[in-house]
Amino acid sequence: MTGRAAIDGVLRRATDTGAVPGVVAMATDGTDTIYRGAFGERSLGGGTAMTADTVFWIASMTKALTGAACMQLVEQGRVGLDNDTGPLVPALAAPRVLEKFDAAGQPVLRPAKRAITLRHLLTHTAGFVYDTWNEGMLAYMRHTGLPRLATFQKPEHCLPLAFDPGDAWEYGVNIDWAGKVLEAVTGQTLDAYLQQHLLAPLGMSSTGYRLRPDVSARLAGMHQRHPDGHLEPIEDEVAQDPEGFLGGGGMYSTAGDYLRFIMMLLNGGALDGVRVLQPQTVALMGENHIGALDVAALPTTMPLRSNDAEFFPGMRKKWGLSFLINTEAVPGGRSAGSLCWAGLRNTYYWIDPTRRVGGTLMTQILPFADPTVLGLLEEFERGVYGLADARAAA
Repeated sequence: MTGRAAIDGVLRRATDTGAVPGVVAMATDGTDTIYRGAFGERSLGGGTAMTADTVFWIASMTKALTGAACMQLVEQGRVGLDNDTGPLVPALAAPRVLEKFDAAGQPVLRPAKRAITLRHLLTHTAGFVYDTWNEGMLAYMRHTGLPRLATFQKPEHCLPLAFDPGDAWEYGVNIDWAGKVLEAVTGQTLDAYLQQHLLAPLGMSSTGYRLRPDVSARLAGMHQRHPDGHLEPIEDEVAQDPEGFLGGGGMYSTAGDYLRFIMMLLNGGALDGVRVLQPQTVALMGENHIGALDVAALPTTMPLRSNDAEFFPGMRKKWGLSFLINTEAVPGGRSAGSLCWAGLRNTYYWIDPTRRVGGTLMTQILPFADPTVLGLLEEFERGVYGLADARAAA
């Protein structure tokens, strides 16, 4: 088998063997959808087939959408990448660094050495981290008893930083705060802004924070993979109130909708005659913005939520505005300088500006960085590039 049939076979085999309950995958050459496939069930044992329009919670794939929205404001001159965000968002005005825990187990905080900028937030260099992958922050969250959502509501509840802004890279709630900067600049909720200025213009009609009835009817079920490998359907709802409109996660989408976002970026900020970003802005977003710093591995503190996670182990990786950038070509796959990221529930995407290829693969499984899904993603990617090569040779 070659081409689409080969990719179909890879994805169908994964669902037929029970390796994943269901999967939707799509790819584009920037002009057309060159692959579309849906296999398995929306929910294990539920009897409803996975379809191309199935809706997924995309978690941290929200980050790229928020980053693009923030860059709209940057190119309009409404906010600067390197300005202090404190005057816009009071919780960011006096950042504190979690230095240690004292002998009594009390957290010791100190003032940060410098202000937090939008560039820091969009590149995960502000110092905000996730307790999912940071032991110190997990200890702090347990000490304060604050649910994560509560830490965005009052300045005094703002999480401390794990390091001074600009001193390191660590994945965290930074882009949640970038969304708060956007809300302060625009006077709109993040949801309203994204719908008006990004999602509706791009025709991403099944993407958002709120589940309309017609969208909810297409929602994929959530699953937990246990240590022995078996999968179990679980309940795992996402907040849909305004306090839950966070730039770092919480949105739902379809593979087709997200592919339109990928196509827009492959086309320098425009799609179907509608421009949402300038070409120079898109190019800037794809550049390394962390200098000599490197993207690091994410060691889990919550094995049921995430495995230890690292894309391309052994390769130096950078961060743009706001994507991971691989610095080396992947054999049989993406070019050096491609962009990617993922969502907690094992949804993934990549954008290859050099080859003009992009794709997304979506499942609904915890924990994150599921080895089975990552292997499936790798096979899918190789198949897509084989298909792209065949199309170019035809």
